Amino acid sequence: MPVSPAVPPRIILSTLNARYAHASLGLRYLLANMGALRAQTALREFTIARTPEAVAGALLDLFGPEQPGQVQVLGLGVYIWNVRQTERLLQALRAARPALKIVLGGPEVSHELASQPLVALADHVITGWGDVSFARLCLALLHGPRPLQKVVAGEQPPLDRLALPYDEYTEEDLAHRVVYVEASRGCPFRCAFCLSALDRTAWAFDLPRFLAALERLYRRGARRFKFVDRTFNLKVDAAAQILQFFLDRLAADGAGLFVHFELIPDHLPARLRELVARFPAGVLQFEVGVQTFDPQVQARIQRTQDDARTEANLRWLVQHSRAHVHADLIFGLPGETLAGFARGFDRLLALGPQEIQLGVLKRLRGTPLAASAAEQGLVFDGEPPYTVLSTPDVSAGELCEFQRLARYWDLIANSGRFTRTLALVLAGTGSGPSAFAAFRALSAWLWERTGTTQGLSPEQLVDLLAGYLGGQPGADPATVERALLEDYLASGARARPQRLRARMPRGATPVRHGPQAVPARQQQHLAGAPSVVSGLNFAAELPSG
Repeated sequence: MPVSPAVPPRIILSTLNARYAHASLGLRYLLANMGALRAQTALREFTIARTPEAVAGALLDLFGPEQPGQVQVLGLGVYIWNVRQTERLLQALRAARPALKIVLGGPEVSHELASQPLVALADHVITGWGDVSFARLCLALLHGPRPLQKVVAGEQPPLDRLALPYDEYTEEDLAHRVVYVEASRGCPFRCAFCLSALDRTAWAFDLPRFLAALERLYRRGARRFKFVDRTFNLKVDAAAQILQFFLDRLAADGAGLFVHFELIPDHLPARLRELVARFPAGVLQFEVGVQTFDPQVQARIQRTQDDARTEANLRWLVQHSRAHVHADLIFGLPGETLAGFARGFDRLLALGPQEIQLGVLKRLRGTPLAASAAEQGLVFDGEPPYTVLSTPDVSAGELCEFQRLARYWDLIANSGRFTRTLALVLAGTGSGPSAFAAFRALSAWLWERTGTTQGLSPEQLVDLLAGYLGGQPGADPATVERALLEDYLASGARARPQRLRARMPRGATPVRHGPQAVPARQQQHLAGAPSVVSGLNFAAELPSG
């Protein structure tokens, strides 16, 4: 039962999420497994946008005044996106309430503890799995015997011993936030840049029990599910049953459902294809971590991937399913040059995914890559998110340039707002066959004109793109304006960009709405029509007038 407001909790679970929409699955596991202490435990989440001092005040208000002889425990989840804010939070809490017992957990404090200032401010740290270890530590703190060790190695229990966390999602969570779920934990692969490389295998939850929990969530109104499984399609039978679960709900209730899965890129057998093909547009999103197409780089990072199968699976998903495909590449991997990355980008773009996430390599504590970084000549930023600054194959200048390019790509390509215009950028700049080179040229031009990658509105981007494309050799102004106008109207935007003012229709611009469960960016892609690759012929299809 939730803690009564009239009775202050003795234990609070908290974290600083990147955004309000992100509900912490880990904290809900801890809450569900508190056992006899559940009635004395509360969960409160904040975002990194709130000042640590304000968060400290809110937490202490919830605890209420200190009572003589009564221990109060705060458990905090620490991640790469909140480590510095959490450090400031601990400083504020220590100054205001020195006797408060602070317990840290999460991936950011599971490795390299001695070098972290916030660890020195905590009473205890649980490394690794905390599902049952946190409750056990709280029992000792509240009732004795007093724990002697500061660092507690988290116990990894069999999954059937864990209470599932899904009943801990509140009605507000279900109405306004993404519901994170997992059918399995761990990963059998050994990619050196990933913390999952430390896992020996993947462990599956009991499927009937998990599906029963999904059913309860669905009956309570949950319609946006994000699976955090690293390898959703590893076990075909389990993946098929989960897909069928959602197909059955669609058949019974119609639209209004959105489900996100992370796929192994080279593993999509016929049984899964048949099920995926039955989903309507706007329901499925697949995150596909390609990372690199270079076999030598794959070997350097201990990544096993069949590139031919990866290409075939992505091509099938784009051409024969209505899933939204979000494919990932990582820049700065050991052994990969900017030219090599460009070839991989062009190869991936040709397959037609709706989004290509251009990530930059990060140094995650505890990974094999972190241990060998100095030996390999990799230089990382010492501040979160620990982005690579240079490698033997990529200069610091190239990394800075790439990060600007990645931001512009997100604003223009991944946003889904400029499908037709992007086709003109990629096909009409005189950069030869390389789409990466074409977009790189645009990125350099945008940086020269604006000096920023932040705060650019869709209207500013319309005017900038019009200026860039209009200045290309042989450009047809009417073709450029028509592409921008059709993209802008399809996006549902209401303002009137300077370059389109004379051609904008009178009255309010119609706004297209997808099903309520579909995130805004995916709605843009649904409204925006052709994919990047299918739009490459757009210039040829447009009349000149």
